[in-house]
Amino acid sequence: MEHTSCFMPAHILLPDAAVPLGQWGCIACDQFTSDRAYWQRAAAAAQGPSALHLVLPEVYLADGDLPARVEEIHRTMQRYTREVLTRAVDGFVYVERTLQSGRVRQGLVGRVDLEAYNYHRGSLSPVRPSENTVEERIPPRMAVRRGAQLETPHVMMLADDPGCTLIEPIGAQKARLRPLYDGELMLGGGHVAGWAVEDPALVEQVVAAMEALGSAGTFAARYPGAPGKHPLALAVGDGNHSLATAKAYWEELKPTLSPEQRQTHPARWCLAEVCNVRSDAVEIEPIHRVLFNTSYETVLLNLVTWSDENMAGVRFGDAFDQKLRLTGVQEDCTLSFENPTAPLGVGTVDEFVEYFLENHPEARVDYVHDEAAVRAFSAQEGAVGLLLPPMEKGDLFRGVVLGGVLPRKTFSMGHAEEKRHYIECRRIAE
Repeated sequence: MEHTSCFMPAHILLPDAAVPLGQWGCIACDQFTSDRAYWQRAAAAAQGPSALHLVLPEVYLADGDLPARVEEIHRTMQRYTREVLTRAVDGFVYVERTLQSGRVRQGLVGRVDLEAYNYHRGSLSPVRPSENTVEERIPPRMAVRRGAQLETPHVMMLADDPGCTLIEPIGAQKARLRPLYDGELMLGGGHVAGWAVEDPALVEQVVAAMEALGSAGTFAARYPGAPGKHPLALAVGDGNHSLATAKAYWEELKPTLSPEQRQTHPARWCLAEVCNVRSDAVEIEPIHRVLFNTSYETVLLNLVTWSDENMAGVRFGDAFDQKLRLTGVQEDCTLSFENPTAPLGVGTVDEFVEYFLENHPEARVDYVHDEAAVRAFSAQEGAVGLLLPPMEKGDLFRGVVLGGVLPRKTFSMGHAEEKRHYIECRRIAE
């Protein structure tokens, strides 16, 4: 049967069963970008074959040794292909990840068709980013993907499936699936387990459910006011820039291929995990901002000045819907915007941050997922935290459909340690 689904089964590679999961599985490369100590501990935990050796943690991007690191990653991929990745799944991998809350996040790992995806703002493709893509973040990742034999994803896609037709029926049958891995991840990453979904009937069930969720009829019934009537099947929940890099590489490669090769080349797809945004275990957390090389007083004064100039109407307290908590070494206060400059509070805050950095080139911003981490940074001289309130996850798809992509780094799917870890691999070179 011919399918038009944007999410399909794949030939998925896994390390030998003798490789400990706590050594192999590594957190996403864009986490703990201001915490070298975390990555030093990760390197100590990864003595032996590990997915850590297949990726480039972004904490090292400023070190100036990118070519050497990339070369070593490519050599490791070649060796792991021969010696380590000895198991395979032809289908999907059903994943259960136990979160700090005790809830179990269910997912399906398969391949996303990059021909159905466009990361540019205003995209009406079936697969869309949920937030702005910063194209300056793509080149370092492209350096790794160019010439790579393998990919290993931390990309998590979201399906809007209130009827629980895609993932949950597979989970209900996990007792008859082949177990793949089950154990604890490194450095407090929590518990994860995976099963092979290879039965042709189950594979067909997944593909058919995805096609139904992305159909024009389903979309029209759910979003009658949507512009253009172009169905949205999947939104990027996490790993936006990794998926954008895969797309950029595919567009770079396509002109070198014949029309026939473009239909089957493995780089046309990107391995990703799909979750149901309606699941109670899919936790949408705000991503906070931390300004470095500045002071609490400087940030607050500039915030008031910027607000007056842009009619954002900042006030102390939480009288209005868009709120922000400013925290420094000794100070902590709640602010709210009376006449915000953007539909979401994160957008208003980002407009201020852009203004602040333009006027204070000595400062820099980082995006931090956990409030405790923000407070740890801002307890030190020279760092100020901008804490954002919780986000209603029900608005995520509606916001993408009706308003386009959300501001960059609007939300995170859970705590930093709960990010999808690199476990599964797939060949992307012929």
